[in-house]
Amino acid sequence: MTDTPFPRDPGAPDPPRDTEPRPAYTPSSAEPRLNRPVHERYPQIRPTSGYGDPRIRHTGPGPGAGSEQEPERSSKLSARLVLALTVVVGQLWGLTIVVDEWMTGNTGTAWWGAGFLVLSFLVVLGLWLLDPKDR
Repeated sequence: MTDTPFPRDPGAPDPPRDTEPRPAYTPSSAEPRLNRPVHERYPQIRPTSGYGDPRIRHTGPGPGAGSEQEPERSSKLSARLVLALTVVVGQLWGLTIVVDEWMTGNTGTAWWGAGFLVLSFLVVLGLWLLDPKDR
């Protein structure tokens, strides 16, 4: 396997020409040839790999990446999310109460609770329909 995608480092020693299979590298090996410095074990890694490598064209997002570009929209979405999560917690609490009342035989209270759950669902649906261009 002499073809590598990286050019050979001219300062690195020539690789051994033996044909016997090499054992896997383990730290603190009894064999000194396995405890070589990093630049000998990986000749394709040069001191300029990364910042000075001409193969790297794009280093990632520029300055300010990840910062909010529209704070008004973000605050509106956060408020809507908090309101929707509050309704969901209320629905879970109401469902617990409705099931408890139904199991004890108070079906009238259970139906009122079911109405509360339907009403809270309609509130969330109204919030969703409030601003269709924001989806």
